[in-house]
Amino acid sequence: MIHEELKLDTRGRVAVLSIDRPTRRNALGDDLVAHMRRVFHELDADDRIGAVVLTGQVPGFCAGSDLKELGAMSLDEMCAHEARTASFCRELGMLRKPVIAAVEGFALGGGFVLAASCDVVVTARTTRWNLPEVEIGWIPPWGIETLINRVGRTQARQLVWGGTPFHGEEALRLGLADHLAEDGAALECAIDVAASYARLPQEAIAATKLYFASHGAPNGESGDLLASHFFKDNCRHATAQATLRKFGVKV
Repeated sequence: MIHEELKLDTRGRVAVLSIDRPTRRNALGDDLVAHMRRVFHELDADDRIGAVVLTGQVPGFCAGSDLKELGAMSLDEMCAHEARTASFCRELGMLRKPVIAAVEGFALGGGFVLAASCDVVVTARTTRWNLPEVEIGWIPPWGIETLINRVGRTQARQLVWGGTPFHGEEALRLGLADHLAEDGAALECAIDVAASYARLPQEAIAATKLYFASHGAPNGESGDLLASHFFKDNCRHATAQATLRKFGVKV
């Protein structure tokens, strides 16, 4: 049974999973992440499905963590929530079937890293990409090793420090995205890419994906643990505490 904040459609052997929380800008709440994890594992076990496209309903792909939800948590609870989200994103690389992100509108914070965690990323030309965490007081609590794996250590550091939005063409140039689509066409492009994989022998597709997964972001789990430690420490300082108080987080 699909979750009320997720939509699932099939196009032949391609499953299209859409985040559907428009009033929260498709932010990653704890319950949503748990259900996404379950649905992805069910799709991975379904022999009728050859590839999965992940996208977000209008207004955009994903705005990252749900700060309104985090506002009801203590700092320890918030770190635990972020760790669960990190674990889900790491698991995407270990599924047997290709996962293709179709990114329109925006990919911000955790949404930026969620897209980067997929095997293939299709971005629309004017999609707004941004990692705002350092600017508001803390290190991203997970996913930095994923960014390093995609764009290299030096460029990943600039992205994490940056806080400056950029669009789809720059995401393609950096290697953050793999395909560029015109605005409104990212989903159809992603479905075409997914269908090209779904037509291939699935045992060979799975073996190829798992082989490369063993080489990609090998320090993902330990990196996320270290980032979470730094994140918790950052949240004790003035800039982060001012940000957290805006959302009612108990600091």
